[in-house]
Amino acid sequence: MQNVLLGKRVLITQSQEFMGPVLCEVFTAQGAEVFASTEMLTDPDAPERMVREAGQIDILVANLALTAPSTPAVDVTDGEWRQVFAALVDPLPRLVRAVAKDMISRRAGKILVIGSASALRGMKRTSTYSAARGAQLAYVQAVGVELAPYNIQVNAIAQNFVDNPTYFPAEVQANPKFQERLAREVPLGRLVAAREDAQFAAYLCSDAADCFVGQVFPVCGGWVTR
Repeated sequence: MQNVLLGKRVLITQSQEFMGPVLCEVFTAQGAEVFASTEMLTDPDAPERMVREAGQIDILVANLALTAPSTPAVDVTDGEWRQVFAALVDPLPRLVRAVAKDMISRRAGKILVIGSASALRGMKRTSTYSAARGAQLAYVQAVGVELAPYNIQVNAIAQNFVDNPTYFPAEVQANPKFQERLAREVPLGRLVAAREDAQFAAYLCSDAADCFVGQVFPVCGGWVTR
């Protein structure tokens, strides 16, 4: 499918990190007018400001990333907990407030959160990060059913083992221990390509995906189902 986002105005957050660059590339190739924001979303005023500057937004892609701490649960401090939630969770309601009122008035819109499958399968030493990613998914499910009557579809991709420079930089991928882990834990036997993930995101933001409401889609090469 080509140009599935033709004429759509799309805001992509943290466009320089995580899945941001490839999302911008794929969404533009699909015909969208992309507003690539590099704002620091820990600033409470940033979401409203970026939406005001961009104008009408048809699609919000909340691409939120933070280097995951690897602290044992018994050593997690209040400071770490607050820092991770401030980066990954607190921006979501602010972003939704900034775009949803106009979407409600037009009775049309898409909101897609790029989240993590770490919320769907336990991993050692990731309690803070996994909890924050889980909060993202719970928020998507709740807001998804609330906004569905206004023809606004809110969904999430919960990913892991997707090729991206934030969590799987080249030096990690080249490590033999990582390659062993990949073969052991991921039925696909490889990382999901960045474009594969971004093309699925584009589909979820297209008119063809109007039937999905508050859903969480794992994209992880089978890691959560193993």
